[in-house]
Amino acid sequence: MALTAETLVRHELVGLDVRVVSASNPDVIGVSGEVVTETTRTLGIETDGQVSHVPKESATFEWTLPSGEVVRTAGERLLARPARRTEQTGDSRWR
Repeated sequence: MALTAETLVRHELVGLDVRVVSASNPDVIGVSGEVVTETTRTLGIETDGQVSHVPKESATFEWTLPSGEVVRTAGERLLARPARRTEQTGDSRWR
């Protein structure tokens, strides 16, 4: 399955470029870089050698896909264990 705006929430997020465009914690707004870790509730975003752990639930993320397309996603749509979230289409590589 190709990575597109429609399929983003069902893909592996580690390795993608992301920017936090809004959040309940003003300290994480504007954090941008590469996703290096993902848990059920957080994204680890590496910026200049440091990793910021951003809660998914209270943030909106702007992703730059490999195609160059920019996509915004509410963090609530990403709340799940990464392996479980990627299984939602039935054609997951995790099965």
